[in-house]
Amino acid sequence: MLGLMQSHPLSISSLIEFAAGKHGDTEIVSRRVEGDVHRSNWATVAKRARKVANALGGEGLAFSDRVATLAWNGYRHLELYFGVSGVGQVLHTINPRLHPDQIAWIANHAEDRMVCFDLSFLPIIQAIHAKCPLVRKWVALCEAKALPTETGIPNLVSYEAWIEPAPDQFDWPSFDENSASSMCYTSGTTGNPKAALYSHRSTILHAYAAALPDVMNISARDAILPVVPMFHVNAWGIPYSAAATGAKLVFPGPALDGQSVYELIEGEGVTFAAGVPTVWQMLLGHMKPKGLKFSTLQRTVIGGSACPPAMMDTFMKDYGVTVLHAWGMTELSPLGTLGTLKFKHTRLSHEDQRHILLKQGRCIYGIDMKIVDDEGKSQPHDGKAFGNLMVKGPWVVRDYYKADGPSPLVDGWFPTGDVATIDPDGYMQITDRSKDVIKSGGEWISSIDIENIAMAHEAVAMAACVGMPHPKWDERPIVVVVTKPGATVTREALLAFYEGKIAKWQVPDDVVFVETIPLGATGKMLKTKLREQLHGYRLPGL
Repeated sequence: MLGLMQSHPLSISSLIEFAAGKHGDTEIVSRRVEGDVHRSNWATVAKRARKVANALGGEGLAFSDRVATLAWNGYRHLELYFGVSGVGQVLHTINPRLHPDQIAWIANHAEDRMVCFDLSFLPIIQAIHAKCPLVRKWVALCEAKALPTETGIPNLVSYEAWIEPAPDQFDWPSFDENSASSMCYTSGTTGNPKAALYSHRSTILHAYAAALPDVMNISARDAILPVVPMFHVNAWGIPYSAAATGAKLVFPGPALDGQSVYELIEGEGVTFAAGVPTVWQMLLGHMKPKGLKFSTLQRTVIGGSACPPAMMDTFMKDYGVTVLHAWGMTELSPLGTLGTLKFKHTRLSHEDQRHILLKQGRCIYGIDMKIVDDEGKSQPHDGKAFGNLMVKGPWVVRDYYKADGPSPLVDGWFPTGDVATIDPDGYMQITDRSKDVIKSGGEWISSIDIENIAMAHEAVAMAACVGMPHPKWDERPIVVVVTKPGATVTREALLAFYEGKIAKWQVPDDVVFVETIPLGATGKMLKTKLREQLHGYRLPGL
């Protein structure tokens, strides 16, 4: 026997219509690329999202065609979040920090039909447009009068000119809630990046879970500053959760320096902020010398890389701001765990509570996790045993877009590539990464890419890339090199060899020359032994 409840597909368009109808006058504030502060609200965002939907209808795109963005956090990007997905196409957010060749590869692999971009990324578009034959239209997120002339980009139009003639009324289509809504590419650790393809259903469920009190605790009483980029895993789902609850959004645009972020927090009454440790380090570095305080900020969620204990202590002791430690992945939409205390922990000492909160947190409703050994045997959740972290749930990928191999799942579980412990209360702590990928400022850097470039140099016989601790960026890559017999290359020459091949922020900080790199029985480089070999090494300038 089936239940007698109404059945309505879980759709992203329902979020924006709810926000407009129930919280229409709640502000959406954006610091624009132009430098000024723009004010909108949920009703206006919905109206302009409908204009986007109508404008897309005139482009001849098919259902599920991909529309890409290279954009900062702002109101126009927010309108695309709802207009593109709501009409049944797929919003493809691209990381503009990647090298143009990587961006072109990703756009072609995704088969993007349109690309919408902030003007600060015009040089990237000029570098890639001829390499992206499937893109029919290029849209600059600006007013018509701000559109540069003689760009060399065909079919280029300003966003405002594109949507201006479109009606602001639109009947959102109804379709299967499992239809694709958006996509985001991971940084590849072996080979090319892989695409996580999210659905309307997974996005809505993730938005519900993220807003729960034990997670981000998002409500209509919040003013949220999402510093986490909208081009990276849907800004951790915050735009969707904010629409579902009617929260105020404050977008920082490209200005992520300490002073700019602080001024937005204070000027807009921000109660909740989300971002990576690097940005918060700049914020705290701006505040401390000036003796500044927060008047409204209550909590911040920190993810992307582990929150340094000193940073958590500073936020909580010096400024009275609760730090929520989070963990997730592109393949998890991205939230997997978040660190909040249970009732039984509320009477513990501050130090005992701190010990719990420094972990990556408990899995949120919708996510299940376990740890297994290399043979796949489950390990105890005793906080001591460690194993390969496996997850499953309704917003976890079951496969990658256009995958050319078998499903990544193992008996229905997704292997995260992380090594972790889980304690009896369910708190997970990452102890290592089984992937040899480096996290710098919350962004992944592929050690394979760095090694491959070094190996392309005529003087290099073998190269291994490892991450070394950095006080600001968490980790920075170095490349360890064995030169060919009789060949020589300087540190400076090898670092210069990277120019133009990868993004500047991915270039290693140093070159260490060694006689041998330890190898395993199968010829695989043993990076654990290499790190032992580098014990005591310090990055230049530290």
